[in-house]
Amino acid sequence: MKPKKFDIKKLFKLNRLSILVIPDRSDLNTKTRQYYFREIAIIALIYSIIIAILGFLTLNLTPLRGIFVKSSNISSTDLKTINELNDRMIKLSKELNEIRSSDERLKKVVRLTDSTIFHMVDPVKTIKNKTGGNILSVFRQLLVKFRLVQQESISFLRPVSGFISRNFDPERGHMGVDFVVKSGTPVYVSANGFVIFANYTVRDGNMIIVSHPGNYISIYKHCSSLLKKERDIVIQGELIALSGNTGEITTGAHLHFEIWKDGVPINPITILLKN
Repeated sequence: MKPKKFDIKKLFKLNRLSILVIPDRSDLNTKTRQYYFREIAIIALIYSIIIAILGFLTLNLTPLRGIFVKSSNISSTDLKTINELNDRMIKLSKELNEIRSSDERLKKVVRLTDSTIFHMVDPVKTIKNKTGGNILSVFRQLLVKFRLVQQESISFLRPVSGFISRNFDPERGHMGVDFVVKSGTPVYVSANGFVIFANYTVRDGNMIIVSHPGNYISIYKHCSSLLKKERDIVIQGELIALSGNTGEITTGAHLHFEIWKDGVPINPITILLKN
């Protein structure tokens, strides 16, 4: 015989449902309870409402919310922190662009380091920049400076007083000499000239480059601060910077000093006058 199929339509036609409870122990009586489908539906609805309320309270009033629900709301404190970080990123981006621009100017300076660069100086503009338009008050002083810079004879003095910790060694990439001095020691320009670069670079820190007659340039690296700016005319022995320990390739406070002739580095010790 084929088994009879269960007809679910007949189940919904029933008015009530009987539940028979049979205990394991023989001394207890068997119980029967009858439920109407309406009662079962009400009980199920109440049970579902209770479960929903308990679940809502659990997720909103206990730490379990952070485990099961990822909130998309940002607190005012977090928003303030995000804004501060964004401002810092913008500031760092501007500083990075300035450093890149400084490096580009440095490359141009290296390509133009010869005596012809003196003709690029505009004495009238220089006087205006230094005096704020009051030309007559310092005209003679600046004119004397400009003539001194244009002199063909040249001699170099030590930029700082200190012993040399590392000598000229171009084979190992050391194009100058290192003077061991404390940070903040005055740095003096080695000869007459004018500043063609004065800015910060990543590798060498605060650096100043001075162009001199005869296709010479002198370079002062790792300074803590620069006291001269580009296009300033300087006279031998004039204060131009303070020594320091800036840049990526320095390991301690010192002044790295270089002299170049016709685009080629030379040993500063061979031409420095004793002072």
